[in-house]
Amino acid sequence: MATQLAPEAPFTYQTSPTAMDMLEDWLRRNPQSTPVHTHPWDVSRSDIYVEDRWQPIFAEMRAKAPINKVTGTPFKDFWNVTTIKTIQHVEALPELFSSSWEHGGITIGDRSDEIEEEFQLPMFIAMDRPQHTGQRRTVAPAFTPAEMERMSAEIRQRTGEVLDGLPWGEQFDWVDRVSIELTTGMLALLFGFPWEDRRLLTFWSDWSGDTEIGLVPELITHRQGILNEMGHYFTRLWNERANAPPTPDLISMMIHSDAMKDMGFNEFVGNLVLLIVGGNDTTRNTMSGIVEALDRFPGQRALFEADPSLIPNAVQECIRYVTPLAHMRRTATADTDLFGHEIKAGDKVVLWYISANRDETVFPNPDELDITRDNARRHLAFGYGIHRCVGARLAELQLKILLEEMHKRRMRVKVTGRVERVRANFVHGHRKLEVTLEKF
Repeated sequence: MATQLAPEAPFTYQTSPTAMDMLEDWLRRNPQSTPVHTHPWDVSRSDIYVEDRWQPIFAEMRAKAPINKVTGTPFKDFWNVTTIKTIQHVEALPELFSSSWEHGGITIGDRSDEIEEEFQLPMFIAMDRPQHTGQRRTVAPAFTPAEMERMSAEIRQRTGEVLDGLPWGEQFDWVDRVSIELTTGMLALLFGFPWEDRRLLTFWSDWSGDTEIGLVPELITHRQGILNEMGHYFTRLWNERANAPPTPDLISMMIHSDAMKDMGFNEFVGNLVLLIVGGNDTTRNTMSGIVEALDRFPGQRALFEADPSLIPNAVQECIRYVTPLAHMRRTATADTDLFGHEIKAGDKVVLWYISANRDETVFPNPDELDITRDNARRHLAFGYGIHRCVGARLAELQLKILLEEMHKRRMRVKVTGRVERVRANFVHGHRKLEVTLEKF
């Protein structure tokens, strides 16, 4: 296994609809089977995110009960943890509040049914120490300050080329033309992935990151087929590089590391899911969220246009405001007290980053975009503690360069058409954002 993975399999899913299209089609065809959410604080419901009306629900929780338990949801019982202080406390105790896939993993859904029981996908973000430490250290060298410096010129060149290819005065979809194109291109470079197939990375990312699919058995099976196919595609890349000299791409780093060279197929697929969703969905959704936020707050856009020195802080504020991953889940490994609440071993504890980043005790006027906010870096969009996003520097660099290149071209992006959000409680972002460019 250290040198060869499972044999490749033929492709059958390349023409499959997207995960979101299939989920929405299923919901239309099966209204009687639509998940029923009755608890007023059950924020696992995806409709509040697709309709962008989640803010007051979390604000009420933060004011009345920053930690609270909801029961009887489609995702079973879970604890909501909603503020900076409470989330950081949980994240600082990784042995007590486990991330391990063996206890349930990092998303609100459970894989307890027999359909998924044999399709567990271990990944290092869903592992506890010491396994987590070794695997994280394997990929961390791809995201050091030195690597960021090495990649910055290429990122800037590609960003400029994408922006220069956009039409002025003509409506287009920013998600497709900019956000997806830039992030899938970056992933292709990180993996040494065939350039002509790079859009497969977006397709796989979308199928990987939707927790609501776990409530629909026929879609679970379809997703398993797609992720198996992704694994077999990457198997070819692994096998090609297994006996070659080390190179800076992530596949080669895994092959030449003691911690990851002997992964089984499912663990290989699990870590691919982590790196693809982490590298694609998060940056992609922030790239779209920045554009919508600056359009929604024209005073902040005017500040950005007048003073490009604000860009580094604007990046942090936009990440806070957008929060591209809404939550992470932990599972209690023992009975404990959490700020006066009795948590039992096995309880599901959901850390709502999307709420913490609107914590009024830390961020005054949190629902407002403020690119001069002096503590914007306190956001939790990248997590906290040992599981803080390993690729955070790369995401920040890509966003900074995007804003710099937009400013260089005096590019004002106005939302002029459809705005469609993702129907999900994990990935938080846009499916479509129709815009028109004008000069400032």
